[in-house]
Amino acid sequence: MKILIIEDEKPAAEKLEHLILRVEPGAEVLARPDSVRESVEWFNNHPPPDLAFMDIQLGDGLSFEIFEQAEVNCPVIFTTAYDEYALRAFKVNSIDYLLKPVGMDELKSALEKFRKVSGQKPDKSVFDQVLKSLSKEYKSRFLVKVGEHIRSLPVGQVQCFYSMDKSTFVLTAENRNYDLDYTLEQIESLIDPSMFFRISRKFIIKLEFIKDIISYTNSRLKVVLQGETEVELIVSREKVKDFKAWLDQ
Repeated sequence: MKILIIEDEKPAAEKLEHLILRVEPGAEVLARPDSVRESVEWFNNHPPPDLAFMDIQLGDGLSFEIFEQAEVNCPVIFTTAYDEYALRAFKVNSIDYLLKPVGMDELKSALEKFRKVSGQKPDKSVFDQVLKSLSKEYKSRFLVKVGEHIRSLPVGQVQCFYSMDKSTFVLTAENRNYDLDYTLEQIESLIDPSMFFRISRKFIIKLEFIKDIISYTNSRLKVVLQGETEVELIVSREKVKDFKAWLDQ
């Protein structure tokens, strides 16, 4: 399988190539153009690859412009940190649409779709399936108990979710803590992953409330939020790479 990767961020391109070769050891990455201009030049001067991965937002424009300036006679899997281009993506040769950071399971699924469609444009069922996954509605508020009262807490006011003594709590923007009737695993499936990241077994933090990030022992990171927590927030070593990728979206 001959593959073209169009990505303007070198670390992201290298990571994607590494994942592809893990899933498809026999694959060959032909090139990694990093702009609309370079991609158009490549397509105009080379036979089409079997499959192309395209980041949508490139340094000199959107990758959709490539289709307007060159013949792209191969299936395409789009990769991006945003989902607002989903409908437009399926008007071209797209067979899937992966949100960054791209994970192994998502990549395997996309390549399986590629094998099934065998270079053809996706049928409506594929379109509907992917569009449905992109339009997932995340929880916008949680119910918390304040004394004898029940309060509806908007997700926008959440600094972090955490577990302690076999219970789950939320820390708000007002630096108040409330008990929740959810496990962290349940919460993780209900909230927007572009806004929240689970840094360890005990903490899920929100991007906008990060005050500082400090290098810590054993290649870990320490996160300081705007509010106060009883314990230090440490990004576990195995999550540091994904955490940095999440910050860089």
